[in-house]
Amino acid sequence: MNTYISLLRGINVSGQKKIRMIELRSLYEALGLSHVQSYLQSGNVVFGSDIKNPLKLAGIIEKQIELSYGYTVSVFIRDAADFQRILATNPFLAEQREGRARLYVTFLRERPSPEAIANLTVPANETGQFALGEREIFLFVPDGYGRTKLSNNFFERKLNMPATTRNWKTVNALYQMAGE
Repeated sequence: MNTYISLLRGINVSGQKKIRMIELRSLYEALGLSHVQSYLQSGNVVFGSDIKNPLKLAGIIEKQIELSYGYTVSVFIRDAADFQRILATNPFLAEQREGRARLYVTFLRERPSPEAIANLTVPANETGQFALGEREIFLFVPDGYGRTKLSNNFFERKLNMPATTRNWKTVNALYQMAGE
């Protein structure tokens, strides 16, 4: 049994694509996923599955959400080892001990192509910084995530793939949940 962490893009934001967490947990359980736990109201779910291919698993969940709710939602799946690596390799962590509330991780569907990476430059007048990981982008946004130009939409447009972002506290909490 593998333990996975799924991150849903854009649910329960500004009254859009509403999914109650109790319903989302039930949807996962109906798909045969086990030990289903949700975190917050923004589509973070820790669960167990015998399926070894995370992209296949994401597709199954996306399809069921579309069938159940009538809209599409991008689902990103990582395992606990991915989260451990993310927590250990954040290049902004050491220099931002007091500013951890300004640290974020943008999760990507897959590793971006070299051509897409070449498109990534910090927009003019942006105070935030980013660093590319494997299938994630580490962010430090001193003015707050609500004010940065380094948003999901920015990375989706530049990399031509879905993205979803979580704050550092949530990334840590999901890792701890996956280890329990």
